[in-house]
Amino acid sequence: MKLSHAFILPLLLCAGLAQAADCPRIVSQSPYITRALEWLGRGPCVVGVSRYDPLPVEHTGGVIDPDAAAIADLEPDVLIFSEWTPAETAALVTPPGAVSLRVGGFKGMAGVEQMLREVGRATGVVDIEQRVDRFAADWRAAAQVDARQRRVLILSACSNAPYSFGRGTTLFELFTAAGFEVVADHDNIRNFRPGQPGGDVGAWISERRPDLLFALQDRRSESCNPAIAEPGVPILPLSGDDFTHPGPGFLKGLEELRESMRALNQ
Repeated sequence: MKLSHAFILPLLLCAGLAQAADCPRIVSQSPYITRALEWLGRGPCVVGVSRYDPLPVEHTGGVIDPDAAAIADLEPDVLIFSEWTPAETAALVTPPGAVSLRVGGFKGMAGVEQMLREVGRATGVVDIEQRVDRFAADWRAAAQVDARQRRVLILSACSNAPYSFGRGTTLFELFTAAGFEVVADHDNIRNFRPGQPGGDVGAWISERRPDLLFALQDRRSESCNPAIAEPGVPILPLSGDDFTHPGPGFLKGLEELRESMRALNQ
């Protein structure tokens, strides 16, 4: 049976409306949120990102200074900010009718899982609970590393002012779960600025007496800060992109960590 154009057109319109409903217009105001959206299958729905994000869509300002006009022009259905965006700022730049939320992920793996759950719920991912449960099981399995309880420090290495991940950070918890003893003596993140009190990262490393240094290496950098080099302490570079963006990228990072430790232990 042949269908008339008058009958086909309403069908196409209905299909288009259904597709639009299934893919809300999303603005992601931090790169780690974009990565989470891509993992959840919502990448094609992202219409705007912060200036720090490589996704080739419209830019909407920074993490802490979103551009209200650019956001409004995109007519988003959902805006997702990181916890670094002040709540009052997020409220001010949210257009009428749009849903906005602020998510964390930097203070423990439970926070990472909650971030994924909140992003999924806000963007209509119907099986979000199952996805988060699977991620929780996967990262715990991936964290089965032959660490041998080594004393370690986790540092950003490719900077004139490196920083260390301490107690209360997601990476502290992740590497502890992998069987390492993270010997940072501070809470949260500590920055080391040369020439300022307490800014000598080399002296601090000597005081902590680690067995191993993990250097989160920026792929764009050809060399890393030599200040973290300590005689007799091996430096193990890891891909910073997989560890500094809380979320599913941790699975790839943990695989790299496991392979690196396997080579080290041979």
